[in-house]
Amino acid sequence: MVGKTQSNEEPFGATEMRLNARQWLATLGILLAVNFAAPVIWKKAERFDTGPDYRVPYDLSRDYWLYARWTKRVAVPGNVIVLGDSVVWGEYVRPEGTWSSFLNQESDHRLQFINGGVNGLFPLALEGMVRHYGKMPTKQKVLLHCNLLWLTSPEADLSATKEVHFNHSRLVPQFSPRISCYRADTNERISAGIENRSAFLGWINHLQVAYFEQKSIPNWTLADDGGDPPQYRNARRNPLGNTTMTVPAPPADDPLRGPASPRHKPWSTVGVGTTRFDWVSLDSSLQWAALQRAVRLLRARGNDLFVVVGPFNESMLAPENRAPYQTIRNGVGAWLAREDIRHMTPESLPSLLYADASHPLTAGYELLAKRVLADPAFRQWIEKR
Repeated sequence: MVGKTQSNEEPFGATEMRLNARQWLATLGILLAVNFAAPVIWKKAERFDTGPDYRVPYDLSRDYWLYARWTKRVAVPGNVIVLGDSVVWGEYVRPEGTWSSFLNQESDHRLQFINGGVNGLFPLALEGMVRHYGKMPTKQKVLLHCNLLWLTSPEADLSATKEVHFNHSRLVPQFSPRISCYRADTNERISAGIENRSAFLGWINHLQVAYFEQKSIPNWTLADDGGDPPQYRNARRNPLGNTTMTVPAPPADDPLRGPASPRHKPWSTVGVGTTRFDWVSLDSSLQWAALQRAVRLLRARGNDLFVVVGPFNESMLAPENRAPYQTIRNGVGAWLAREDIRHMTPESLPSLLYADASHPLTAGYELLAKRVLADPAFRQWIEKR
């Protein structure tokens, strides 16, 4: 009698548990519920203290989910959201020494100016921030700062062909327009595109930035202290214990910023510049094209927009380098006028009120606020209801 041959192979794997169609649907439903509910519940449970002159802490500059939460909180009638890079944020000054703070101190209107700046938020990244995380109600007043620093070279403009590593790479356009110096692989680009459109993935990034040193939990657990031999201080720590349910606050006394900081000093003792920037023309600039798209996006959403161009530290420029700068500055103003966008181009501040090419010191922000508030076009804009 011939016996049957018995196969050792399992046709569907080693487990006997099989999900039918109804169970798969239930699983999908649970995953979707967690995807939508977790960020909402977390917002209600996590403490997020702000207060006067709040700005997103430097260490949380890449926490875009928190930025969306912050702008949604302050995007209300009676507030003006000031958008821009570290010039708006205040790289060298304390929170009470920023441009938005002095606008509040010097203004005789009931409007409150909110610091919506983020360190290093160049126009290509600002476009992504506005598109995905900075959605504000119709008629929300928005003061947008245009920093011409990002056109001072092909590297700053991100139009160079050689690879450049830069902050906020996950906010820039991943496929179109093409950024030649951005060499991320397809997986990284797709991941960034999905994260920017997913509240759940944005929340995961918030956890990593706010509580786990900008690392995933496995990488945080395995991180060493750089010593020899290395010490793995997080290896035995419970990740849940590191989640304090309170958004980290900036240091009460930041040694890197404010009049007491060694960084808070004029860029030059004599105020005479010899710098020659390799200016990128408006026609070929990626950063300027991105700023144009951001402006049009804000307008398309019905936001009430005003743009301040500069002021750049013209004293830093070599005499022969001023003509191309003025051509760019005038070209920006001409485009804004053609688009019927309210704007102003303040004159350059006194040389010794700058820390570098574009960042004012505390007294510089105070003077800039006074000049902006005295501008007729700006006064008409803030008085309009």
